[in-house]
Amino acid sequence: MNSFEKLLLENKAWAAETQAEDPGFFDRLSKGQTPDFLWIGCSDSRVPANMITGTNPGEIFVHRNIANLVVEDDLNLLSVLEYAVMHLKVKHVIVCGHYGCGGVKAALSNESLGLLDQWLIHIKNTYQDNKTAIDSISDHDAKANLLSEFSVRQQVINLSKTDTIRRAWEKGARPHIHGWVYALKDGLLKQVYDIAPPVKSPAYAIL
Repeated sequence: MNSFEKLLLENKAWAAETQAEDPGFFDRLSKGQTPDFLWIGCSDSRVPANMITGTNPGEIFVHRNIANLVVEDDLNLLSVLEYAVMHLKVKHVIVCGHYGCGGVKAALSNESLGLLDQWLIHIKNTYQDNKTAIDSISDHDAKANLLSEFSVRQQVINLSKTDTIRRAWEKGARPHIHGWVYALKDGLLKQVYDIAPPVKSPAYAIL
């Protein structure tokens, strides 16, 4: 049996088991989605959003790319953000990086990775902005892990500057933006940096 055929068999088993446990599950999903969360995560196969948060299909709207970056001219990400915030009206946007990230480690090296170099330049810029703190660490893995945290913080800041988030904040008190890092070694999430919607001053009537 080929590996892809095994995936199809596993799908049939999962669908049958889910239907047996909750007969209305697929009917509910087919009628729409109302997730509270947008997850911007790394494409790394070891960091599946639903599994590590214990959530079900329909609860998290997901976008993933190499090293969970928020780039100002990335139309793919910006389209996902616009749909999630303006149409699905999510309450929280989560940027989740992870320790041991291959993209982050690559950004710390001088090795050329072809097309990826154009993408990883954004992490290299974050490294330069935090070079003193990162270079004070001698262990390479620890340096990469600290850069992962700094990078997540930067992506949260980048999100807060997007037109979509700015427009949403003008209309109400959502979404909150969260920066997390996932540890592969123990499966735990760490909060790194948050930005809440700005508190608007109350309007007073002139009598």
